[in-house]
Amino acid sequence: MLKRRGRTAWVIIASVVGAALLAAVMAASGTPAEGKSDGRPIRGAGTTMLETGTGAPSFTPVITKVAFHWQAGTGDFECLALAPSADAGSPGSGNFDTNVMYVTGPITAAEFNGETAVLKGSSTVTGLGAGSDRPFTATVTRGGPGATLVLEVSGMTFREILLEGQFRF
Repeated sequence: MLKRRGRTAWVIIASVVGAALLAAVMAASGTPAEGKSDGRPIRGAGTTMLETGTGAPSFTPVITKVAFHWQAGTGDFECLALAPSADAGSPGSGNFDTNVMYVTGPITAAEFNGETAVLKGSSTVTGLGAGSDRPFTATVTRGGPGATLVLEVSGMTFREILLEGQFRF
């Protein structure tokens, strides 16, 4: 009888400890509460395509190379926009060889809400919308190809779809 009670006690203790460990692991891996990034990293890099390219009337395609990271109150944002120098249908029209815009600068604030993160900062912009100390907002959705990025800078809004890469937070 005493052995049986001892075994039962150990089973109960082991169950309680196991449940506590499982709860701790689940809490650490869960989605953080909405709002500030609370020290968790927000990062991403990849190639995107600008929705509608340059827009009417030419609809020239635009590819971007984007990279960003944020953790512990600091981070950086980079976005290089490339377009073909040749007109559509002509040889070389699929070569994205012209730097049409470059946005670079520190991220000064980051917030998230579920599957979306909002990064804000001040940038230097070359090419289209050129200038220094240009505020920017980059709104990204979590995920791989198909995730989105909306960049607002220099009074313009660019809607982009991730083709290759990953946005994580």
